[in-house]
Amino acid sequence: MINENNKKNIETFDELTNLSDYSFIENLNSDPDAKHNGDNKFPREVFSGHYVPVSPTAIKEPIYISHSINFFKELGFSENLLKSDDFIKLFSGDMSNISNLKQNIGWATGYALSIYGTEYYAQCPFQTGNGYGDGRAISVLEAVINGKRWEFQLKGAGRTPYCRGADGRAVLRSSVREFLAQEHINALGIPTSRSLTLFTSKKEQVTRPWFKDNSYSKDPEVMIEEDVAITTRVATSFLRVGQIELFGRRARKNEHKNALKELEMIILHLIDREYSEVINQDLTLEKKIILLANEFQNRLTSLVANWIRVGYCQGNFNSDNCAAGGFTLDYGPFGFIEMFEPKYQSWTGGGMHFSFFNQPVAAFKNFKSFCSALKPLLSSNKETLEELEKIENNFSKVMQEKMQNMWAKKLGLDKFDVELFEELINLMIDTKVDYTIFFRELSNIPHNLSSLEKSFYGNLKDENIKLRWNSWLEKWKSQINVNDEESKQKLSNQMKLTNPKYTLREWHLVWAYQEAQNGNYEPINELQEIMTKPYEEQTKEIEEKYYTKKPTDFFGIAGISHVSCSS
Repeated sequence: MINENNKKNIETFDELTNLSDYSFIENLNSDPDAKHNGDNKFPREVFSGHYVPVSPTAIKEPIYISHSINFFKELGFSENLLKSDDFIKLFSGDMSNISNLKQNIGWATGYALSIYGTEYYAQCPFQTGNGYGDGRAISVLEAVINGKRWEFQLKGAGRTPYCRGADGRAVLRSSVREFLAQEHINALGIPTSRSLTLFTSKKEQVTRPWFKDNSYSKDPEVMIEEDVAITTRVATSFLRVGQIELFGRRARKNEHKNALKELEMIILHLIDREYSEVINQDLTLEKKIILLANEFQNRLTSLVANWIRVGYCQGNFNSDNCAAGGFTLDYGPFGFIEMFEPKYQSWTGGGMHFSFFNQPVAAFKNFKSFCSALKPLLSSNKETLEELEKIENNFSKVMQEKMQNMWAKKLGLDKFDVELFEELINLMIDTKVDYTIFFRELSNIPHNLSSLEKSFYGNLKDENIKLRWNSWLEKWKSQINVNDEESKQKLSNQMKLTNPKYTLREWHLVWAYQEAQNGNYEPINELQEIMTKPYEEQTKEIEEKYYTKKPTDFFGIAGISHVSCSS
């Protein structure tokens, strides 16, 4: 039971484990073919059940790098926990010999894969879809802390049945990126999984494909040795659209006698974990499903509009990287846009379908996959099926409304103006504008064009573009509610809460993980400090270092201008 009065700080590891409450493994089915001791670390097909019990594989001689200062405070965690041997063991992958842990085995889950709305099976080594899932992510704890349920998951914690022959490890490079990005996205006011801790090892390296130094290649060219790491990410649940899909497909094909029941169980668990505040438990299953689809649509459309607001591109927005709770999950080949380009794509394998401005369409594809997974539970109820299809067909309208409201706020307008917006987008493309800096400078309500020029890549020599900019500025000023200095300051303050001053640029991350590889973790701590206050002006020194356009030497460089899925 959730104890709403539990507000005290957590000083010791025992106090943390006393709050453990394993709703996922207690309410859902274990893989009937699994070994109960957690020794399920070799790739194989998993035909049924919601999870496989797996013991994580500890990294050798773990080295503490960092923890999320803000998230520790939110959870009420004392920093004394970082001195606890059991705390360090658990979050570096060693669940053995922790006497007070109620559950000494973790769990991994399977999920299906849809790419841009198309179902795939070939990515599974067995060509069936039964071997795809958490290949290196293992949940190790579920606890109710200060009235809220959290699941703690290790990324890079070793092999599972879903590892597809890989080593089950994550490298320091990708772990640093995810650790910093999750907390940055949270500070930007966007729903996301959170970062707890980051550990590495100098005693264990793995080989990964990557780029040569200063290469312009789109594909990795060399194999490199990298230190392993484990980052602990925390969320209200790790249920994914792809996970719901897996059970939807099995029910649709009647793959085993409990297929429909297991779909119903995972849907009800999703509602309990993510939507219990908006969906009454006493309703019929059909009504719950309709409310679930409506609420997920609302969250997903808001999420993607917010991504675009801050310049975030998920990169790989498959259904298995889409949280069914409607928050940001799985920071793989993500990126923050610098020089504005609607077709910007951080991932070399992402194509147009996952590009920056196409993310609303990609979200729609994932939503359709989600709705498709729900339908086997409604097969005998034509009226409810039609209601679900109406919700599905309404997605684009809801998404458009969210996008227009977002753009109006970014521009400080009471109402979205499509002509003003389209003219601006064309100007931003033609001028080569830094997305973050432009909107932040616009938030100062500039008197003329000169104030915006610090966001331009290169000098503004074309007189025609200057004329177009001046004309646009005049039109924009005629639409904003600024009559005097007081109203100007009020609008400026409002816009600065929408348009961040700092975003996590890839060259910041490269610096952080390269230094970490050499044993210097200070850049990680510095970036955490700065990027968790993205709307604040901060000091002049910080501004000069971080409120700057992408250096020209970095354009086109592999690993900075674009990344692969290597992690």
